[in-house]
Amino acid sequence: MSRRSRLIYSPDYTAYYFHKEHPFNQRRLILTHDLLTRYGLLRAEDIVPPRSATDEELALIHDRQYIETVRAQGHSASELPTAASHGLGTEDVPCFPRMHEAASLIVGGTLQAVDLVMNGEADHAFNPAGGLHHAFRGRASGFCIYNDCSVAIAYLRKHWDARVLYIDTDAHHGDGVQWAFYDDPHVLTVSIHETGKYLFPGTGDLSERGTGEGYGYTVNVPLDAFTEDDSFLEVYREVVPKVARGFKPDVIVTQNGCDAHAYDPLTHLSCSIGIYQQIPRLAHQLAHELCGGRWIAVGGGGYDIWRVVPRAWTLLWSEMTDQPLEDGPLPAGWRERWSQESDVPLPERLFDDAEQLPVIPRRREITEKNRIMAERALLHAPQG
Repeated sequence: MSRRSRLIYSPDYTAYYFHKEHPFNQRRLILTHDLLTRYGLLRAEDIVPPRSATDEELALIHDRQYIETVRAQGHSASELPTAASHGLGTEDVPCFPRMHEAASLIVGGTLQAVDLVMNGEADHAFNPAGGLHHAFRGRASGFCIYNDCSVAIAYLRKHWDARVLYIDTDAHHGDGVQWAFYDDPHVLTVSIHETGKYLFPGTGDLSERGTGEGYGYTVNVPLDAFTEDDSFLEVYREVVPKVARGFKPDVIVTQNGCDAHAYDPLTHLSCSIGIYQQIPRLAHQLAHELCGGRWIAVGGGGYDIWRVVPRAWTLLWSEMTDQPLEDGPLPAGWRERWSQESDVPLPERLFDDAEQLPVIPRRREITEKNRIMAERALLHAPQG
């Protein structure tokens, strides 16, 4: 069992809180931590508390004026005149007290993961609070105030001159990260997501391939709505190893949103928990094959916080630490602890019962369409 993995975690992450009706609920981190503990997958010495990102670190990606607006808004009793122009105070990103402090702790957690891996203190590190991939240089977007993924990649470029492979399997396109490095041939961004025809942010088309020296270093595979496990994994296994081997990264960063699940209330994909064992397994193999094991994982989307997120991220940590899990009943103590608080019946087993998932028509048509998308996505990308 590998003990060269670290979990960046603190209950303080739950300070990133919009309001009780908002779909982005970091209580899912508490649920995940509890499930990991009850499975016996987590020791106290595996956990590293996050630090806060400095303004200088945030400014690797974000405008100083934006950082100051976020800070000021979090300490203001009313909405500032400049808030709306920065995407704050919207339905997606409502203002809340100490916004800057809560968001910079998440970014700092991802930078903590970077430092551990790049300084050789760990092979792998996972910050489940991270994955806030929609924020832009001067604007909040899609529940994201600061973009920890982009800041971490810029930090890797500045301090280690690293070639970074960023793999994003969130159902929503990783737009903020893509645009931050759209012209950089040292950063290869791969996003496998639900087509923007039906889903925020509406980007991630095949035609978005990078610009200038970065042309070909942006790879998008928009999946058809109602894509199921087999097709999702076929695309992932077809695209990711080829571009990874062609790019030859120094480090792999994965964004592990788990909102492609059929239970997710915000998306239209139809996958099961099974893909969340296979996605990190391939990333893990490629990290050891290509870059000395250097693998930084972050969380991301996932809006069924009771039935999906804890199981998905437990499987990620299980893979990262070489503690494989088989299907079976979830720990009884976990179900007993949370069943009275959940607004849906909690799952009884680690993996889904296929009979409880919706039956999708057009499966063959969807699979073939996704296969064509994968083939086209590879046309201008580096391949090995």
